[in-house]
Amino acid sequence: MTEHSLWAPRAWVDGRWQTAVLLEVDARGHWVSVTPGADQPGPTVTRLAGPVLPGLVNAHCHAFQRAFAGLAERREREADDFWSWRERMYAVALRITPAQLQAVAAQLYAELLCGGYTQSCEFHYLQHQSDGTPYDDAATLSWALADAAQQAGMGLTVLPVLYERAGFSQPELRPDQRRFASTADSVFALYQSIQSAGRPLLNAGVALHSLRAVEARSIAALRSLVVNQDIPIHIHVAEQTQEVHDCLQATGERPIEWLVRQRLLDDRWQLVHATHATTSEIDAVGASGAGVVLCPSTEANLGDGLCDLPGWLSAAVPLTLGSDSQVSRCWAQELRWLEYGQRLGRRQRNVAAQPASGQNATAARLFEAVLAGSGRAAGLPQWGLVPGARADAVVLDDQAPGLAGLPSEHTLDGLVFATDAPAVRDVYVAGRHVVADGRHVHHGEIAPRFARAMSQLWGP
Repeated sequence: MTEHSLWAPRAWVDGRWQTAVLLEVDARGHWVSVTPGADQPGPTVTRLAGPVLPGLVNAHCHAFQRAFAGLAERREREADDFWSWRERMYAVALRITPAQLQAVAAQLYAELLCGGYTQSCEFHYLQHQSDGTPYDDAATLSWALADAAQQAGMGLTVLPVLYERAGFSQPELRPDQRRFASTADSVFALYQSIQSAGRPLLNAGVALHSLRAVEARSIAALRSLVVNQDIPIHIHVAEQTQEVHDCLQATGERPIEWLVRQRLLDDRWQLVHATHATTSEIDAVGASGAGVVLCPSTEANLGDGLCDLPGWLSAAVPLTLGSDSQVSRCWAQELRWLEYGQRLGRRQRNVAAQPASGQNATAARLFEAVLAGSGRAAGLPQWGLVPGARADAVVLDDQAPGLAGLPSEHTLDGLVFATDAPAVRDVYVAGRHVVADGRHVHHGEIAPRFARAMSQLWGP
């Protein structure tokens, strides 16, 4: 890639809209400079067609579940909840092949890019062949994801997952979890393999599925392998009330409380969901430096419950968003779900706003919060429209429904709370144009492969 420059009529820089912004990209695909108030661009500068936002990190993703989105919305028994959904989801996990995973993931990553995400963190617990035996190359499914991300032009953080038992009182995995089996050593070896691959836009961290799925001694073993390496460490925690109850029964402590008391948490850790957290747990997480990954559309779809959003914001805990089960692939929709859930539960409006500190715009406060947490969640040292960060940019269509006619300072408000049609016009990742006029540049190749994979998985 050669050095080049972009010019935006407006861009979100330093927490506000600024005009006439020149964005210079170096040969590595990083921002050299971001300069508001720049002169009109010359013929060698690419003029962007609308207001520009930094891309966001999708901090929690199970790519294979894109093949299941929309297929669990019928109730076949008297009760339906997270646990019955999980049983049906396992059927997909047991069937999908590496080639199908690549096709499904490429479609997902193209959709995520069109939804304003430019990096995805894959919480990767699908490891083995369908009968549970290892592949000759333990990273076979990781490479399928990496190939898909490369085709789509999406940044990818692969998080191999430690997963060794079915529950606190179930010391082994269930038969339908056989593709997930791993150890601290195998997880760390996968991390090393992916991290050392040297692929553009690819990095790695590690993950623990949950306290119910991992022995305490295995957590200690993985921690000793990671030592002080500055890499992301993710874990599902306190998503379900049943999980909290089971943890109390097994350990005498709530899940987040247990992590805190074990002195595990630091700024490398990302607590995924953390839906059922007490005030004291929130304060402890804030003191530790750990972040929280919220997945509002999935949490709503699965009936998980509502998090204490004001509590997390007040404690200044780094926040990010996750597409998780892929029922939504757009961060603006996730922010809408996040705020609307709070409004319904509290019977108030603009819950996330904080006029006392000058943050009276709900969408802006939420966007800034998840933007600030994005880089750390993905293990990237810098993020956003700042010099040194990867040159990712999302160009909005300011004539899209919900944005057309709005005063410019309300663009984020309209995007999150008034837009009911696609509003992303163009997307750049590492300075490369990957979405043009609202369509992924490789849609013609990716979409047919996805359709074939879905037909293989679900057809007669």
